Amino acid sequence: MAGSSASGGSRNTSVVVVTLNTGEVYIVVSLSTRVDTQVIYVDPTTGLLRHHGKFGLDVFRCENDALDYVTNGSPGQCESMIHARAILGYAALGGFGLLLVATKLFASIDRLPGGGCVYTVTESQWIKVTLQNPQPQGKGEVKNVQEFTELDIDGKHYFCETRDITRPFPSHMPLGKPDKEFVWNGFLSMPFENIGLPQHCVILLQGFSECRSFGSSGQIEGMVALTARRSRLHPGTRYLARGLNSCFSTGNEVECEQLVWIPKRAGQSVPFNAYIWRRGTIPIWWGAELKMTAAEAEIYVSDRDPYKGSPQYYQRLSKRYDARNFDVAIGENQKKKAFVPIVCINLLRNGEGKSECILVQHFEESLNYVRSTGKLPNIRIHLINYDWHASIKLKGEWQTIEELWKLLKGPTLAIGISEGDYLPSRQRLKDCRGEIIYYDDFNGAFCLRSHQNGVIRFNCADSLDRTNAASYFGALQVFVEQCRRLGISLDSDLACGYQSVDKYEGYTAPLPPGWEKRSDAVTGKTYYVDHNTRTTTWNHPCPDKPWKRFDMTFEDFKSSTILSPVSQLADLFLISGDIHATLYTGSKAMHSQILTIFNEESGKFKQFSAAQNVKITLQRRYKNAFFDSSRQKQLEMFLGMSLLKHLPSIPLQPLNVPSRPSSFFLKPVANMYPSSDGGASLLSFRRKDLTWVCPQADVVELFIYLSEPCHVCQLLLKVSHSADDSTYPSTVDVRAGRCLDGLKLVVEGASIPQCANGANLLIPLPGPINAEDMTITGAGACLHDQVTSTTSLYDFEELEGELDFLTHIVALTFYPAGSGSSLVTLGEVEILGASLPWTGIFTNKGPGARLNELVKNVQKQTGSLLTSSDANPFYGSSLPDEAPSKSVQVSSTNNLVDLLTEENMISDSVSQPINARPQDSGAQQYINIVKSLVGPYKDRELNFTEALKLEIERLQLNLSAAERDRALLSIGTDPATINPNFLIDESYRGRLCRVTSTLASLAQGALEDKINGAIGLGNINDSVVDFWNVTGIGESCSGGMCEVCAETKATATASSKVSSTGATKSIFLCSNCDRKVCKTCCAGKGALLLTNYSSREATNYNSLSNQGGSSHGSQVDLPANHSMAMDDVVCKQCCQNIILEALIVDYVRVLTSLRRRARADSAAHKALDQVVGSSFFSDRNHSSDSQQNALKQLLGEEESLAEFPFASFLLPVETAPDSAPLLSLLVPLDSGPQHSYWKAPHDTANVEFSVVLGSLSDVSGVILLVSSCGYSDSDAPAVQIWASNKIDQEGRSCMGKWDVQSLIASSSELYGPENSTRRDQIPRHVRFTFRNPVRCRIIWITLRLQRPVGSPVREELELTSSQSSDQLKFRSWLEQPPRLNRFKVPIEAERAIDNDLVLEQYLPPASPSLAGFRLDAFSAIKPRITHSPPSGADIWDTSITLLEDRHISPPILYIEVSAIQDGHNMMTIAEYRLPEAKPGTALYFDFPKQIQARRICFKLLGDVAAFADDPAEQDDSGFRPLAAGLSLSNRIKLYYYADPYELGKWASLSAI
Repeated sequence: MAGSSASGGSRNTSVVVVTLNTGEVYIVVSLSTRVDTQVIYVDPTTGLLRHHGKFGLDVFRCENDALDYVTNGSPGQCESMIHARAILGYAALGGFGLLLVATKLFASIDRLPGGGCVYTVTESQWIKVTLQNPQPQGKGEVKNVQEFTELDIDGKHYFCETRDITRPFPSHMPLGKPDKEFVWNGFLSMPFENIGLPQHCVILLQGFSECRSFGSSGQIEGMVALTARRSRLHPGTRYLARGLNSCFSTGNEVECEQLVWIPKRAGQSVPFNAYIWRRGTIPIWWGAELKMTAAEAEIYVSDRDPYKGSPQYYQRLSKRYDARNFDVAIGENQKKKAFVPIVCINLLRNGEGKSECILVQHFEESLNYVRSTGKLPNIRIHLINYDWHASIKLKGEWQTIEELWKLLKGPTLAIGISEGDYLPSRQRLKDCRGEIIYYDDFNGAFCLRSHQNGVIRFNCADSLDRTNAASYFGALQVFVEQCRRLGISLDSDLACGYQSVDKYEGYTAPLPPGWEKRSDAVTGKTYYVDHNTRTTTWNHPCPDKPWKRFDMTFEDFKSSTILSPVSQLADLFLISGDIHATLYTGSKAMHSQILTIFNEESGKFKQFSAAQNVKITLQRRYKNAFFDSSRQKQLEMFLGMSLLKHLPSIPLQPLNVPSRPSSFFLKPVANMYPSSDGGASLLSFRRKDLTWVCPQADVVELFIYLSEPCHVCQLLLKVSHSADDSTYPSTVDVRAGRCLDGLKLVVEGASIPQCANGANLLIPLPGPINAEDMTITGAGACLHDQVTSTTSLYDFEELEGELDFLTHIVALTFYPAGSGSSLVTLGEVEILGASLPWTGIFTNKGPGARLNELVKNVQKQTGSLLTSSDANPFYGSSLPDEAPSKSVQVSSTNNLVDLLTEENMISDSVSQPINARPQDSGAQQYINIVKSLVGPYKDRELNFTEALKLEIERLQLNLSAAERDRALLSIGTDPATINPNFLIDESYRGRLCRVTSTLASLAQGALEDKINGAIGLGNINDSVVDFWNVTGIGESCSGGMCEVCAETKATATASSKVSSTGATKSIFLCSNCDRKVCKTCCAGKGALLLTNYSSREATNYNSLSNQGGSSHGSQVDLPANHSMAMDDVVCKQCCQNIILEALIVDYVRVLTSLRRRARADSAAHKALDQVVGSSFFSDRNHSSDSQQNALKQLLGEEESLAEFPFASFLLPVETAPDSAPLLSLLVPLDSGPQHSYWKAPHDTANVEFSVVLGSLSDVSGVILLVSSCGYSDSDAPAVQIWASNKIDQEGRSCMGKWDVQSLIASSSELYGPENSTRRDQIPRHVRFTFRNPVRCRIIWITLRLQRPVGSPVREELELTSSQSSDQLKFRSWLEQPPRLNRFKVPIEAERAIDNDLVLEQYLPPASPSLAGFRLDAFSAIKPRITHSPPSGADIWDTSITLLEDRHISPPILYIEVSAIQDGHNMMTIAEYRLPEAKPGTALYFDFPKQIQARRICFKLLGDVAAFADDPAEQDDSGFRPLAAGLSLSNRIKLYYYADPYELGKWASLSAI
């Protein structure tokens, strides 16, 4: 990348993608705007990008140093090395990490006025990184990922590394704040923003940008650039993206800019001017249906609200091109312009019988509708109909162009152009009369003397061929005027008749920049001074009349104009037209020969052009019919849209893998083979073929210290030997915690089946669960309940595991398959989790800065950090973000507010609990509500809707399922009696679940439309009726004018209350029955989405399918207009019951998700409080440069090795109540102000710190900072320091003893309070230097005071030492084939029941003893989202903790095996907790002992409702409530063990 950046870069940007032989991928980036080089690591498991910003680790002085570090100085370790010029985006999509880079660039505009180069991507490459993520993916998802990489990038996308080019030149905004309407890789740039490197991924625009130079000898040379920015708000292909969409944008919408300037030498001012116009399809709701039998597509206009959204479209244009306020101060007599003109040049065929005639009529009617709304008082929209094709056919090309010029003259002169200068020095700004634009990283400034006010918009049916031609001839007139104003005359020698000043009635043209008019002192004759060249002339430099060529005939224009610049401009329009036609239709532009009309030989190619047009027409028809749907999908995925439809199970933010690269085992792992790494190979991705055989033992324990703290979410195990190996571990226990003394049980007895070598098994980890909660909810017993095998609407008995983002230690206990001691074979072990952005928190940059700001806002409201999970996430001040529609709302409501984001999450009114006193606890309030519903004698049973609303009350009171059950049991109520899943039959429950899932998909699309639609418009006001509008318990109709009265039956025993909207007298009109309806009797907005989804699905919900995503472009988008649906109101009596109940179920799911999110946010707050304390956020506005300088002086040439988050404490240390957190001792010194210090309890005289370093390091000493209070004679401790690599204290080495009292005797500055508080001063400290550096991982520091205390000394931790390795030659034995093989047991018949979740197999009488069964891994996926988005959510729904619902409360499957043995009773044989694996992976489970049975039954239990089928594999022909991918049919095979030699030739036939 050329070094022409405004910031003064002197090198080209270089990107090197290194793939090592191990499969690991590193991205080495050297930006032209920086002087160093960054290394980004692609995690080989999840695809997460990793960058810590640490010099020597992933920041280097130059590219060669970085490559040497990555390859370890050996280029032979590289499998491939791809050199590129820029990064265009990255996405981790399931099994692949996809990195898009530009390998070749073309400097299409090599230097903009003021600097900056625009590059067009001429060659790009998708680099596929194969990931070992075992999360199941559907075949449709895999296919979509493949199609994702087939999007055409080359030649159609461009960017600028140093300037914002998403706005008209020059942009008012810096590079980092682009206009999102024109940013096409926003989704793909997110991973780089998350690691704090946003500029490493360029801002990519789609369209065309190129320049040409023009001029001749003796004339000033000029530059003209044509930039066409394609809007992303209505992406799609020709027949899938026409007219308006729900984002208030039109198909093929393009903003074009024509920039002309005079290049100057360095240090000189650069004059320039610019002209903007738009092109796009007609802004109404219309479409065209492609018929293979017809010559033309059939055009149709929506028969319902076809102009809905048109006012917003023009409003967006007005906001972008409103320059009325800029030009007021320019000129003494200039007044503010009254309005913003928007002129629409409609080129459609308007003759009788033409198919486009209907669009012309509706276009005119739409403008009348826009004017009638009165919403755009400052906009004047003028429509000019000009049938381009008819005019050419009747009058010819010349006269058509002439008439177009006459039509454009008035609007063009009224709108004008923008003019200004680039000033290389800001010292010249005092002479600037106009708007001044400059940036902090920019040396010069721009002075804009005038602004274009308004815009001309061209359209034809497709915004393609006619639009490109007409806009060219309009821009040509402006181009000549632009040149004239810059002092560049395009008049030819034959134009003398147009150069006479006298001919224009005394007109005197303005002087170009740098010119001055003077009078000769002797003769009085006027002459002109050119200060640019320091020359004088008697002739006016610009004698031309402005815009004079508008009045010329075509022949006069051609004869009076130098045609070389005209040809250059035509060439730009030809290329631009072809690019936009290819993007929209898949073929080049047609009818382009008219652009070469000024060429002498243009007429010779008319016959060839006609034949070419026929060819292009056929190409378009073929590609539109067969490839548009695929191209549409590619565009949507590239933009990150409709992801729930295309990639429903793929996470947007991959999990971190903190078990790499610098994690280690606190306790060595014994091995049968001599090894010096103590098991470190088990944590290394570079040892893929590792087989670690532990000696005979009852259990094998691994104590893993993670490289950074996280909330542990998953355990990934790689199978290291064959499926027949008997040394495999059968189960594993997982414990996790912050330190060794605080490990908590996370999972007990997770099954590990035998698998083929290299298979990956994923074990979800829910977090430590309270044993009492497990008992209260009965979740353990629920696994065996028959009802758990059916569809559940939501998890009624959800167990909430503890969330801890400070987990640093994970302990794994593996149990052998057989009883007693035996060998255990292990493979690679990985821990996956979610980490907080600690680096950004300390530096206040990137995502960490956002978290800091949100925490400060919460502190202002609550007075302290949230440290308790009991804080109600649904209680807070009202933050209304919705305004009434069709009514006026006066009263305020208690809105549901997320405590972390402070966003209004649920917009409807929260009904206050019935008969509840303010001082009552949440549990007591819940009990009062239950009593009011069931009656004092509990003689009333709740119906399904009441049970759901009771759950809503529970969630709004912030009660967990366990707390609810405790409350119910305290009044003698069985929780199962109010479980909504039990109160309706299974068939209806399945249908309801399907409708609710469809609602969630539609709502995600509506959210995308709402957020994208707000671009350029600001916040869009929603209706007062929210998405769900669920009526609270006891809430009834407001009465009065309401004619529906749908909510009149209040619960008999409940005290009725009037809706909060009753006081507001908000009355709406039902769009279906036209009756007046109050808010209480209105159905939620989600009901409109469902009823408008499809007429077929509206009447038969058995066939509702998961069709997610935005309404961008599909042919059913027109009747399913989200914008139209969300603006209407429908009463509850006009909705089917299943729709109303689906809204309530979805609302419960949303509240459940919000509770999970609040728990994660609370855990994040708690982690921050226990690391930095609340004082950390009190002063974060200062610069840390002074602290960094102080740190450099403190360390000298050495490096700080014990900095959180990579370093931590191995064991807890008792801390005083008023002390700063213990971990604050390890917070980087330059991270912020040090207002508080750690303190031990008053009666403590002996403290020991066990510090685990971030990596194995050479330690030369320890530095202790002295608090602001300083030392005294009584509290100066004695210090003793040890070093070790193990947790066994017996093996540590003493590094020395120091008496601080004697050390500070010679330094009086350490006594007493600190006098200076300067940040740039080296803090007071005590340095303990070792005699010789020691390589270690753990440092033990003991501080002792010389005074007795009564507290006992804590016992030292003792762990059993590793067993000695048996000196056996085990390799040859391990590689031997097993003595016994598995063989398939034949069955007589099998029967699948209960939605194929129960499988019964019948065996013949002579069957052998059963040893186990084979289960092929399921193909069902876990959807990322199963509910509608709450208000305030973003498109990609990423929380600050980056935790998804399925990580907070992971769905887990079990399989229960039963058999009929003696007698006729079914006996449970075993129950297995199933791991996740790639679909089809063979999993072998041995029974605890061999059994003999005639019938055996397999039952799938657990969270079966949390899984779904890939949308591409769903079959709508028949209704299925559960995922077909969970079917046990043809998935289970029984086996027995036998000697293959005894079976003979039958062995190969029955092997399994």
